[in-house]
Amino acid sequence: MTVYRPELHVTAERGILEGPAGIYRTGKAAERMWNMFYQYRPTPDAPSRWGHQQSEEDAFSWVDCNDVIVPVGGEIAVRAGSISPAGDGVDLFFTSATAAGSTIQVAHVPHVNELCSDLDDDADLDVSGAAARLGAVVEDVAGVSNFRSPCVVPDWDADTDRDDDHDGWLMLAVSGPETAPKPVVLTSDDGRDWKLEGVLEFEGDTGFDLDTSLVAPRIVRLRDEVDGQIRDVLFVTLERDGKDTAVYAVGELRGHTFRVDTPFTIVDHGHDFTRPRNTTYSLAETAKLYERAYLYGFMTNTDRAGDPTQEPNWDAEGWANALTLPRRITLQGGRLYQVPAPGLPDAVDSTDRARMWAGLCEVAPGASVVVEVLDGDGEPGVEITHSGDQIVLDRKDGSPASAELHDDDEDNITVIVDGATIEVYAGGGSVVMSSRVWLNDGCSGIRTRAYNGAEIHSEWRRGYVR
Repeated sequence: MTVYRPELHVTAERGILEGPAGIYRTGKAAERMWNMFYQYRPTPDAPSRWGHQQSEEDAFSWVDCNDVIVPVGGEIAVRAGSISPAGDGVDLFFTSATAAGSTIQVAHVPHVNELCSDLDDDADLDVSGAAARLGAVVEDVAGVSNFRSPCVVPDWDADTDRDDDHDGWLMLAVSGPETAPKPVVLTSDDGRDWKLEGVLEFEGDTGFDLDTSLVAPRIVRLRDEVDGQIRDVLFVTLERDGKDTAVYAVGELRGHTFRVDTPFTIVDHGHDFTRPRNTTYSLAETAKLYERAYLYGFMTNTDRAGDPTQEPNWDAEGWANALTLPRRITLQGGRLYQVPAPGLPDAVDSTDRARMWAGLCEVAPGASVVVEVLDGDGEPGVEITHSGDQIVLDRKDGSPASAELHDDDEDNITVIVDGATIEVYAGGGSVVMSSRVWLNDGCSGIRTRAYNGAEIHSEWRRGYVR
């Protein structure tokens, strides 16, 4: 029996998962299909490729599918990118890495929901029938080179009216040397011929020092629930001091300048979150979905220079790293709110070992609610403390993670424990914390206590009871 592998989070069936490459959602309600494309290595010394998993109806019941893109010719790796709808199928924009540098290429899948047909267990699967490579679409231009990490979304038909139709495509990518990356903005009428608009610039207070290694740019459009305006939410990852920090800013992208209305803010305050990715929908759905979006992140306890084979699950079970659960994100007054995707409680109940606890609390200053995640011996392995103005996630390793809560945030907490992962949602979704944990013999229970006048008005428990 596996102890560390989560049942609801995406992991590579074998090998090292290196992050989400793109997520595509089709259909409605009972006909819905989620397709997760991710970058991984089957073995530590193998070149990176794109794997694929699929889930029907909800975003928690993942089935392993054929790999979709593998290195060919002189490629030393096929790295993450983006998905965009194209007719009845999808275009896969990916990074082709060679000894000479990187280019952005595209492959086409005519019927994405058929990618799991005739699963082949051969590790060296010929994927030419699944994704047809169409070649490079962004190469060295105007003194800018080494393009990689594309994010492709529909462009606006008219910048003056964001309720108008879409026309053409917008790409955010990274250029330049690995040691000094520069995010860039490109546009295209057809998704094949791209024009470089320029290096991404910022207007206004960014809130963070961005003169560092800024990578993995992603953009999501959301209608702010306070004023009704559609805003751009820009996600970037800062590589510094051996650890990644994912941040977002709210504003408007015009040309290659991002006007900042809400300065960059940390996306996830846990120990092990990085490189968020947005979910792509069919063009027919896009205009309807600015009310909300779905976001995934990469859960790893190392940066790209680290060694994921040091995770306990590598030697024990042959896999490393995981993706977060999907978050439904909304924008309220320039702040991002993240809550678990619908269907999670029932999904937890369907597992063998996952657990979920949610509580509606009242925590005045000086009071606290403490949630203890118990290991297989019944001892606290993780402790979450809500003290009204702060929430702390302590893995008992001497380096607790913390986040500030606002006075107007709701005093609620949701905790999901799934194998070697834990996710905490608090303050009505204003704070999220994702961390990797390795409990002795798994999770045996969740215990809660209220101190100094705090109250737990109601609570819900779902999942495995040992």
